[in-house]
Amino acid sequence: TMRRRVPRWIFLCAALPALSCHAEDYIIDSARSHAEFEVKVMWLVGIRGDFGLVKGKLSVDRFRGTATVDAEIDTNALHMRTHGYENWAKSNEFFDSAQFPKIHFVSDSFPLVRMNHGGDLDGMLTLRGIEHPVHMTIDAVDCDDPLRGDCAVEAWGSINRSQFGMHSRRGALSDKVQLRFSAYVEKPDTDRGS
Repeated sequence: TMRRRVPRWIFLCAALPALSCHAEDYIIDSARSHAEFEVKVMWLVGIRGDFGLVKGKLSVDRFRGTATVDAEIDTNALHMRTHGYENWAKSNEFFDSAQFPKIHFVSDSFPLVRMNHGGDLDGMLTLRGIEHPVHMTIDAVDCDDPLRGDCAVEAWGSINRSQFGMHSRRGALSDKVQLRFSAYVEKPDTDRGS
């Protein structure tokens, strides 16, 4: 009879208790993090908006050298150049904030080194209750360790709004919507007063 092989990493975890063999969670610092979007009018002039409330967590697996991010954006915390733009963007023509107050992004697992050096970030975006895969790019950071909260991790990409049920004003508004996230992370037990 064949013996079932036990993965060697299980023995390593038992032999090296100081080595973390499960996810280590960091929270997204909502006070310093934000997200932006831009959509072009007549494919020329960009209309921008800033989401002032982003929260979620970054789960780090030190043993495998990977991470995943789970982030949530409050569409009611949207700020734009004028109240007219804000009201339109929150209406059922665009984000429909009354019915869908949250935008949710969950990434695939990605190599932890991309937090420093940049690279691809793929995952699932839920917008207006519709889930769709998205591809983003992480920028290289300008600090030694973004996990200490010394600098923001920036990621950007684009979606086609029609894939998320936004079909209004197709003659005037581009289908492509640019997205950008700027997130600071910290340990949940960080003592800001120390």
